[in-house]
Amino acid sequence: MKFTVLGASGRIGAQVVELLTAAGHEVVPASLSTGVDVLSGKGLKEVLSGTDVLINLTNSPAFDASSIEFFETSMNTIGTAAEEAGVHHVVILSIVGVDQVPQLDYYRAKTIQENALANGPTPYSIVRATQFFEFIEPIMSWTTDGDIVRLPSTPVQPMAAADIAAAVADTASGPPLRGIRNIGGPEVFPLDELGRITLDARPDGRRVVTDDKAGMFGVITGEVLTAPEGADLAPTHYRDWLKRP
Repeated sequence: MKFTVLGASGRIGAQVVELLTAAGHEVVPASLSTGVDVLSGKGLKEVLSGTDVLINLTNSPAFDASSIEFFETSMNTIGTAAEEAGVHHVVILSIVGVDQVPQLDYYRAKTIQENALANGPTPYSIVRATQFFEFIEPIMSWTTDGDIVRLPSTPVQPMAAADIAAAVADTASGPPLRGIRNIGGPEVFPLDELGRITLDARPDGRRVVTDDKAGMFGVITGEVLTAPEGADLAPTHYRDWLKRP
């Protein structure tokens, strides 16, 4: 099969390109750096020529309200281009529980992206993943003040980016789901505990203080960010991942 990967230079996109190429598929990596603009549509016609499966892994440059316009415009532009090119399957990566957190602009934006894809004419699959292991330290940095990291006790079920990329490549290689595949990590942690585990493994002089109003995850209640029943659970454990060089 021929795959086109939009956002191919990103953390997940680069790994998906590598996995599909290793599996013997023809893969076209596309991004702004290769001259493809998913907002204006520039370059889409060329990269989608002869494509069987389109994987859209592009991301908004910001997590604020501007992300709404990005995902709405880009998904509509991509959807139109995919239909015109005769693409058989469009895949996007989204977030577990994304439609249950309307108070966050970025989550509302991703929900709009999902709906635009689902309401389009091309068969599709949506892969919803829990938070990346790789995002834990950035999340901590957002609420760091001196040597104190304030984190809420919001339950999360993070997973490795490599496991997410594998699930995206696997989903894209199969028939369209015309629905959602949920994936998550093997363990659930309160976010504040996850911060302490991180600093125990990689001490830098900071300590975690529980503050259930801290940061963007402080507005989230319940277990909406954990994998729902029936989700596929990844094999990599966070403590093992932390030990990797």
